[in-house]
This record gives sequence, structure tokens and C-alpha cells, in this order.
Amino acid sequence: MSECHGRVKLGYAHRLGRTELVEQYSSSPLLVQRSFYPTPAQCQTVILHTAGGMVGGDRLSQSITLAENTQALVTTATAGKIYRTNGLTATQNTQISIANQAHLDWMPQESIVFKEACYSQNLHLELEPGGSVLLWDITRFGRSARGEKFTQGEWRSQIEVWQQDKPLWIDRQYLFGSETTVTSPHGLASQPIIGTLVWLGKPISKEFMAHLYQHKHVPDNLGGASRLTQGLVCRYRGDSTAQVRDWFGQVWNFLCEQYLERSSHAPGVWRL
Repeated sequence: MSECHGRVKLGYAHRLGRTELVEQYSSSPLLVQRSFYPTPAQCQTVILHTAGGMVGGDRLSQSITLAENTQALVTTATAGKIYRTNGLTATQNTQISIANQAHLDWMPQESIVFKEACYSQNLHLELEPGGSVLLWDITRFGRSARGEKFTQGEWRSQIEVWQQDKPLWIDRQYLFGSETTVTSPHGLASQPIIGTLVWLGKPISKEFMAHLYQHKHVPDNLGGASRLTQGLVCRYRGDSTAQVRDWFGQVWNFLCEQYLERSSHAPGVWRL
């Protein structure tokens, strides 16, 4: 299988009370599908990986820019698949810029990292004061429905969010596939799925945290939430994609209602 070097570039602007996708570019194997508008204020964009998955040496690049007073949600058409390596590392690099009074929901569907895969994902985001962002990442290690475990391979994830040359959120994770990684309480603890949700741009109140825990959809041993200086982070480690998506979806809905003064609108592609 030949290496793929796909690119996507998206630019959003505020025009006549609407958020519009005014700049759009994609190259194979990435494809940008038609945008949807659950409300005039928000544009939902779906990215499709036409090759079905990544192998060693594949490189995907994404650039997303939100101008002032825009709201966008970007997701993927299907779960991502990272196949076993051919000796090289598959990489995905994402650059995001969010202006004042703009908000982005970066909510790709989950990734499945096969045994013997080597994968590195990097996201760098510049957030102007007055802007906000919700990022989530859900990863399944091994094709657990087949009994496969991540006993070989490498996975790296780096997220950096900066504001006026100061870091708001730096998150680096690394897993080396082994029996110890799979079983250790400091690794996967025999759970195939990990998830992170982070909201940045506005402080979270103690009352919101109390409400969040009151309506928590996962047991304490599977997930937790913490306040940040200008946001919130939730972590999950469990065995159910439906469970983590349901919990993260509830957190997202609470945040939208409390801090964006609107309802959340799940993309139709999630129901397919």
C-alpha cells in the first residue's frame, strides 16, 4: 500500500449573521463533505478519509481558522483506523486558530489503533482572548471485539493550546504496546479505551462542577473531571465507546447551555 499525504484547509467567517465556510481545500485521501447548519450561527463540517485508514508513512495535515464571531463543529465521517506499521510511523498534524468571540468544537469520531501500529498525532492551537474551544479525543487500543490487545506498537499524542504566547493547556501522552502497558494501573489497566475532553477559554464555576458530578454518566473508577485555570478537563478509561461518547456528550451539552447560551446539536453523521 502506497503512502498517503492528505491535506485539509478550512476557513470560517461571519457573514450576515451566519457562520460560513469561506475557504475549503482538500487533497486525497481526505475529502470535505457538504457543511450543515443546525442554526445559522454554527457550521458543521465533516471530514472523510476515503482510504479507510492509515498505514506507516501516511501523513495527514489539517489547518482550521475561525474568524471573529464564528462557531464551527468539525468531526469525521467514521471512526479512524490505524493499521499495523510497515516500519514507518503514521502521523497527523493539526493547526487551529480561533479569533475573539469565536468557538470551535473539534470532535472527531474515535480512532482504533491496531496491534503493531505506530502513530503520532499533534495538535497546535492558537486561541485569542475571548475565544473558546472544546476538544475531544477518543482512542481504542486493539480490535477488542476480536480479542486483540495493544501488546505491540507505539502511540503518541500531543496537544498544545496557546494564548498570547502563553500555554493554556499542554498535554502529552505516550503508550508503548506491551503486556505491562495493557494490564498496569499506570497504563490501560486492562481497559481498551481512553478519552480526553478539554474545554478552554472561560473559567468553570464550582456550581457547574457540582452539577456535572451530580449528572455524571460513568462510575468514578472510569472517569473524572477537573477545573483548569480557564477551563475543564475530563478523562475516561474504560471499555465502551458508547459510554464515553454519552458522557462527553452530556458534558458538551452542559457547556453549550451554560457558556455558549445555546443547545448542542449532534452531527447527523454520528447516527449513521
